[in-house]
Amino acid sequence: MLEARKRGVEIEIIVPGKTTDARLVQKASRHFWGELLEAGIKIYEFHPTMYHCKLVILDEVWTSVGSTNIDERALRLNDEANMNFYDPRFAREQIEIFKTDLTRSAPYTMVQWRQRTVGEKLSDWLASLLRSQI
Repeated sequence: MLEARKRGVEIEIIVPGKTTDARLVQKASRHFWGELLEAGIKIYEFHPTMYHCKLVILDEVWTSVGSTNIDERALRLNDEANMNFYDPRFAREQIEIFKTDLTRSAPYTMVQWRQRTVGEKLSDWLASLLRSQI
């Protein structure tokens, strides 16, 4: 994976914390978080409540928001949709909302990822084997 730090790119991701309606999906994705963290991507867990939004902001001008998960299954099979905007003002508004959500989220670190219990590592790995189906 190309390191985000080397390219001068900042990537921040907010994922659901303990409150989720898709524990298996959460575990499957967590199996890969180490690779993301090593590449300089920042991961945060949202804690106050369920977090289910799908938002992508690129270069402070392009925004995609909707129900589509950004994964192969959602893009190929699921009947979901996003709205895409090329509008710096709208992007700035979404960035402010994202920043507010960050204040209610906790950073997830490489130390945390490495310190998962053997059981968590095993269940994350097993869940990851199902990723094309969940």
